[in-house]
Amino acid sequence: MEFRRLGKSDLKVAPLVLGGNVFGWTADEKTSFAILDAFVDGGFNAVDTADVYSRWSPAGAGASETVIGAWLKQSGKRAKVVLATKLGSDMGEGKKGLSAKYMVEAVEASLKRLQTDYIDLYQSHRDDPETPQEETAEAFDRLVKAGKVRAIGSSNFTPERLKSALDVSEAKGLARYNSEQPLYNLYARSGFESGLQQTCIDNQVGVIPYSSLASGFLTGKYRTEADLSKSPRGGGVKKMMDARGMRILDALDKVSGAKGATQAQVALAWVMAQPGLTGPIASATSLEQLDELMGSARLTLTSDDLAVLDQASAT
Repeated sequence: MEFRRLGKSDLKVAPLVLGGNVFGWTADEKTSFAILDAFVDGGFNAVDTADVYSRWSPAGAGASETVIGAWLKQSGKRAKVVLATKLGSDMGEGKKGLSAKYMVEAVEASLKRLQTDYIDLYQSHRDDPETPQEETAEAFDRLVKAGKVRAIGSSNFTPERLKSALDVSEAKGLARYNSEQPLYNLYARSGFESGLQQTCIDNQVGVIPYSSLASGFLTGKYRTEADLSKSPRGGGVKKMMDARGMRILDALDKVSGAKGATQAQVALAWVMAQPGLTGPIASATSLEQLDELMGSARLTLTSDDLAVLDQASAT
């Protein structure tokens, strides 16, 4: 399998990252353990989560990290995993942002839940305009020098704010963002492609996009409004069932049929083939789903395949 270097860091990841947002939420602990085991045993290595997962569910914030931490302790596979988590989203009780004071509290809480001494990739979940970027950069740098964090990344940043953060780190000789985690998929292209993609390429920042299957829409299972009840996420895909969305599904049907692959595999392989991409993040709630997702890394799309998908999804 091809492993891709994450930005300028010494981290190398397989071209598919396992999303941990479902752990402790729509995937219970037993299922989550089985998925994590199968993912690593399948030759993949990067697992992404966040401290806020899953605040929106009865399990509450910290649930995903807690499940992953229990799995790491039980499996003994810590050395085989590039462990990525995020901080900065609203955890409640005023716990949010990227101030130096809060970052010290947040990293210790994540390390405790994850039952590990270090985080491979620690990411700013979202920008914090109320905190000077110098303060955040210096705090990240201290975490790296203390050995608590190996590399740092950003998520949901604009091109301008990512570039200014990189400039601050370079000017002061501090740890730099080596990855960006944007929303990006065949349906949601414009946000990433209108400046952020080129900024990442120009500055050697790896890209690990989230929602790579557009909340399941790009799996092809949502074709009519009657299909929206198939999943808890169904309501969120209704807005994609427009003329462009249907064109994208038709293109996925065409390419997947010719390749003997599934629509989800083709959608993920398309993301993997884009300039500057390290690997998309995708989550699974069953071993069957995971097996399908992992198949995307073994799928090669031709220039003709990519052209069909690009034309259908053009904004």
